[in-house]
Amino acid sequence: MKKILIYIVLIWVFSSLIWYVIEKGNLIVCQTHVTSSIQNVTLADSSKPVVIDSNANVVNQFLNNIKNPLSILLLQVIIILFTSRIFGIIFRKLGQQTVIGEIIAGVFLGPSILGLLFPELFSFLFPHNSFLSLQFLSQIGLTFFMFVIGMELDLSKIKSKTHDAVIISHVSILFPFFLGSCVSYYIFQGLAPKGVNFLSFALFMGIAMSITAFPVLARIIKERGLTKTPLGVLAITCAAADDVTAWCLLAAAIAIVKAGSITSSLFTIGLAIAYIVFMLYVIKPWLQKISEKRMKADTVGKIVIGISFFLLLLSAYFTEIIGIHALFGAFIAGVVMPNNIRFKEILADKVEDVSTILLLPIFFAFTGLRTQIGLLNEGHLWTFCILIISVAIIGKLVGSAFTAKIVGRTWKDSLSLGALMNTRGLMELIVLNIGYDLGVFGPELFSIMVIMALFTTFMTGPLLDFVNFSFKKFSNAERNVS
Repeated sequence: MKKILIYIVLIWVFSSLIWYVIEKGNLIVCQTHVTSSIQNVTLADSSKPVVIDSNANVVNQFLNNIKNPLSILLLQVIIILFTSRIFGIIFRKLGQQTVIGEIIAGVFLGPSILGLLFPELFSFLFPHNSFLSLQFLSQIGLTFFMFVIGMELDLSKIKSKTHDAVIISHVSILFPFFLGSCVSYYIFQGLAPKGVNFLSFALFMGIAMSITAFPVLARIIKERGLTKTPLGVLAITCAAADDVTAWCLLAAAIAIVKAGSITSSLFTIGLAIAYIVFMLYVIKPWLQKISEKRMKADTVGKIVIGISFFLLLLSAYFTEIIGIHALFGAFIAGVVMPNNIRFKEILADKVEDVSTILLLPIFFAFTGLRTQIGLLNEGHLWTFCILIISVAIIGKLVGSAFTAKIVGRTWKDSLSLGALMNTRGLMELIVLNIGYDLGVFGPELFSIMVIMALFTTFMTGPLLDFVNFSFKKFSNAERNVS
């Protein structure tokens, strides 16, 4: 009881002293304020009294806080995550990948839907001066995501892949790349931004047509129980080879676009090749030795984790300054991580949740903010859109399927492989955003290419189901006849 009484007395005494000092300080401030106010009123109009509305000040302060850039950014992230989660659940129920719902959520929040239906709300939530903050957050998320994709890539499978996979993977890149170049020739005058040369335009169109979404494809194969089947192994191998080749082509294309010509870009491409060799043959063995010394049982020390993150950031920084892209450096940093499954699982768990759950939806929303379907308000633009979608499907799906059939696969496996290789998803959006940032794609073509990416990704699941149903029905019919 005595201690409680002492505690109360001490609190009261010091609180009273603090209050006394504050009151004395307020008196000094108030006197100064009143003096200056009197002077101002005398100069302006001595007949009008000064009235201070405290309620108005509170409201104005509240409104200013809402419009603060940090407040707007936090509100944007909250709305993006909420909307992405809702659309992800809806499309999951429809049998699609969650990533498709998140991409649709981004388009929904953009000018195509929210901006069209509720322009004032859209302007408040996504003022144009806030785009840069969203872009930076999305780029950070993509950097970490590409690091995880690089870790998931098994180079040993690519090195030891069969001759069938070599032929299929190469044709599934070259054939759609060729068709993309042909389409570029047809649409260049109508859709290319001013000042872009045909070489840059054709390179990015070819890469956009030939890309395969390795992470989405891997998840589809895993969910359908195809991981250990010949079809699943072949698809993963082809997609992994496609991924590496496509990113190398993209790095070369970025260097050419920034340099202006192939000759001017040779120095950048040479640096990129030297960088890849250094990472694979110097850094990778060094990391392997460190991980073997530092790892104890199933635990990974903070030193190894710190080195991995430092290498990720340093690699991304280097490729950015030499004129490629930070994402390419992050991807290579993931590739050179130690060949220890447990190490990769621990590191991926630390990175993947933040990148896929928090930051990637921001990238999808940012892509949606750039997608203006309303710009396609003329018939010839929709003709271009249908043409690009058709060429994309022919190049990737038909090219992969026929090549698989030529090398001896069954029609069922060939068509299933073609459907899987036609999946574009997130990887396509990354290529499109890089092309948009470089000024190779204009707003109209960017919107058309986003529609193509959504369409080809959305059709993967239903097309696989259709192939399985058709051949199952065909085999049952043969049994009934026999």
